Amino acid sequence: MKSETDFFHALIEEIKVLKTRPEISLSEIPAPQRLAPFAYAVSADLSLSSSQSDDDDDIATGRFVLLHDPDGQEGWSGKYRCVTFVRAAIDNEMAADPMLCNIGWTWLMESLKKNGCDFTAPSGTVTKVASASFGTLENLDEDSELEVRASWTPTSGDNIGSHVKAWVELLEMSAGLAP
Repeated sequence: MKSETDFFHALIEEIKVLKTRPEISLSEIPAPQRLAPFAYAVSADLSLSSSQSDDDDDIATGRFVLLHDPDGQEGWSGKYRCVTFVRAAIDNEMAADPMLCNIGWTWLMESLKKNGCDFTAPSGTVTKVASASFGTLENLDEDSELEVRASWTPTSGDNIGSHVKAWVELLEMSAGLAP
């Protein structure tokens, strides 16, 4: 019989072998240690440049954290919790759309559904930010960003890779990439 540690490591391996489009680089990052007995985290950067090392060309970035508590946690309504973040540069016209926040949340819910993710207790926020520069910075272009912070509880540890795929799709949609 597999131990909880072995089972969690198998889930991590499922995440590590995920393939993404060439514009996206996934990297393992330190996971929060106090939220659950088991945690794993990855970051994603979406860049349209040929050099993945040039941060100035990143048009979207995000984090995915998988938490697991074998005893469950009341606030999660289960034994697992996916905690995610996506931030993407968007054009100013898109930022002016009064429905943008609703659209951002819909992208996440549709991605989870499309990838066959069984989950409960979704929560999160969608924020749009528009910036204009003044004074000695007035020569800078106006810019806008969309941020989606979300969490949900997978109903089981099965198919965790699909939850990560849904998050990657949210990153792609937020950045305006075609499917």
